Amino acid sequence: MSNVAGGGPRILLRRLREIMAEPSSAQVRLDKLVRIIAANMVAEVCSIYLRRAGNVYELFATEGLNRDAVHRTRLKRGEGLIGLVGETGEPVNLSDASAHPRFSYRPETGEDPYRSFLGVPVVRGGQVYGVLTVQNRTARLYDEEEVEALQTVSMVLAEIVAHGGLFDTAELDEPELRADRPRAFKGEPLSDGIAIGIVVLHEPRVKVERLIADDPQAELARLDQALDQLRASVDQMLSSTELDLTGESREVIEAYRLFAQDQGWRQKLRDAVRTGLTAEAAVERVQDELRIRIARTGDTVLRERLHDFEDLARRLQRHLDPHAESHSELPDSAIIVGRAMGPAELLDYPRERLLGLVLEEVAPTSHVAIVARAMGIPLVGNVEGISDSARAGDTIVVDGETGEAQLRAAPEIVRAFRTRRALRDQRAAQMAQVRDLPPVTKDGVRIKLMMNAGLLIDMPHLQESGGDGIGLFRTELQFMVGETMPRLADQIGLYRQVIDAAGDKPVVFRTLDLGGDKILPYGRWEREENPALGWRALRIALDRPALLRYQVRALIVASASKVLRILLPMVSDVAEFNAARALIDRELERARLLSQPQPRQTLVGAMLEVPALMFMLPQLLRCADFVSIGSNDLMQFVFAVDRTNPRVSRRYDVLNPAALTLIRQIVRSAAEAGGDVTLCGEIAGRPLEAMALVGLGLRALSMQPANIGRIKMMIRSINAREVSEFVDRLCARTDHTLRTRLTAFAAERGVVLK
Repeated sequence: MSNVAGGGPRILLRRLREIMAEPSSAQVRLDKLVRIIAANMVAEVCSIYLRRAGNVYELFATEGLNRDAVHRTRLKRGEGLIGLVGETGEPVNLSDASAHPRFSYRPETGEDPYRSFLGVPVVRGGQVYGVLTVQNRTARLYDEEEVEALQTVSMVLAEIVAHGGLFDTAELDEPELRADRPRAFKGEPLSDGIAIGIVVLHEPRVKVERLIADDPQAELARLDQALDQLRASVDQMLSSTELDLTGESREVIEAYRLFAQDQGWRQKLRDAVRTGLTAEAAVERVQDELRIRIARTGDTVLRERLHDFEDLARRLQRHLDPHAESHSELPDSAIIVGRAMGPAELLDYPRERLLGLVLEEVAPTSHVAIVARAMGIPLVGNVEGISDSARAGDTIVVDGETGEAQLRAAPEIVRAFRTRRALRDQRAAQMAQVRDLPPVTKDGVRIKLMMNAGLLIDMPHLQESGGDGIGLFRTELQFMVGETMPRLADQIGLYRQVIDAAGDKPVVFRTLDLGGDKILPYGRWEREENPALGWRALRIALDRPALLRYQVRALIVASASKVLRILLPMVSDVAEFNAARALIDRELERARLLSQPQPRQTLVGAMLEVPALMFMLPQLLRCADFVSIGSNDLMQFVFAVDRTNPRVSRRYDVLNPAALTLIRQIVRSAAEAGGDVTLCGEIAGRPLEAMALVGLGLRALSMQPANIGRIKMMIRSINAREVSEFVDRLCARTDHTLRTRLTAFAAERGVVLK
């Protein structure tokens, strides 16, 4: 098979291009194609099998087998050697095909004399479209160059099939293969609202227009230059301690640098170019092989590595084509679709044109989700596979209430969602009517409804929602969205604007809650095996006291003549709180000695997220002015569940008797000690959960501003004493979740939960 070496593959690709340009029918071109491949590879048989409906592989063309078998021979999924190639997505190379346990004899093909067999998948975008095979009578294994040549041809064939270059893929009666078919995705609702718009890819996949190289040496030079530029750009990101474009942490950039220098990856790309592909097509081919191989393993570590290589491949494509599609210019009615995103990247998009967001990898409590909610942008997360299915310009419907994403939706689906959106608008109008009404239960119990915030753009929501104040202002967002640490003047300016915007309403500033999944772009962080339980929040502040004092100094200046409320995150014991409060007192003393304006009063509270602290509440409340329950982390630690891991996070419900009993104990312990207690977390903004919290004795809740209206409507429809008695009885039960019982209770008494 000497024809394969040297110029063989390139000659084959040129002939392939010529055949595709012919005005003849699809079958005639396929027949010519198998003849050309067989002749070029000195094979006695060449056959093309393509997928039909139900994952059946049908013989579409052959050179060497019985032509009467074309369109008659069909193998089910996993059947025979063809099914094995389609199932694994890997080449199958055998010296004696009939001896393989998966061999399926089909007498109509007349393949009895042929012993050697090489089959490669026809793959595009991780999708197997068919199988391309060659066979010979001689019993021998095909060498690496022959396998490489056939894979190159199959890659080009896949592109042609997918784009209808041979025939309309609808002829296959396989909707799964149609690139323009409607797709319904189910994810996790992370930010409320319904959006109907067009897809903008956050990391757009570069469309490869030119597959076959005119000058392979020139393509190699282009590839090498782009690889050098890629490595340099990754090194630059690392040396300047900036985050990469996908918002991943510094550790991922370290991994990127290793992957960008991966000689095996580089060699695969160069080998693909040597077969006659353009540099862009070579990148696509290597990525397709990686996708199909890693997807079959189910190994989560390998899948993470695939994401790294996917990012690298996209960056490499942009170095090959600097004019590749960018997301810097947004069309009207844009809905961003991507794998992952950081909060700074979301803020880079012009808000007036951004309608919605769909991400494959995002946790409910991640900062991009928090920012999306603060901006009022519907967000559906953990939508597996949508990045590969979506194309720029596709119509998409996003429902942040149900977690649905309808890609290329049919007109009747779009109409249905428009109707739902109109109903939501009506409900929002109803909530606006109660904005200025007090959140008081039927039996006269007043509940404070506070708002969570983290950016200046959140502040108008305080007036719009009718909230009683800011129960949690996340100060770390200012630190995370910039490329350098904010100067003292910048911090003072932000805090002063927040206080002024709040007017007479209180604002609780939480000091920097860094670490875990919240990494500064310009900071150096050591990798931790379990960052959620590692060096974060107050632990960092006590080890780096200058950081806390610097922030407190800004808060003191900004709060001159006002009441300053400071909340310390991740307090584990009373000694930690006292150490941090001592640092705050030193800054207050410094301001006094320098005759600087000071707050009228300074209140310092502790965030109760670590379960150990609840056993020390009486002692804590002798020195702390208030306590705020951070339900997100508290429940994660209580149930030993990683709340960012969907495989386990959904197994546990916050309406479990253990969770309710825990919160009841905290509320009672705080009451006995004479301390104020608030709860800020996702559960505060859900009507059913908030009803239970009121029943447990909580009288102050802090939530996203969009939820204040419906929580207020719920509160005004309940009798607090009734709810308290019912929830108290539920705490003694052993149910996995009390959700059904609470829902039935609310329905019987006409509680508003919408």
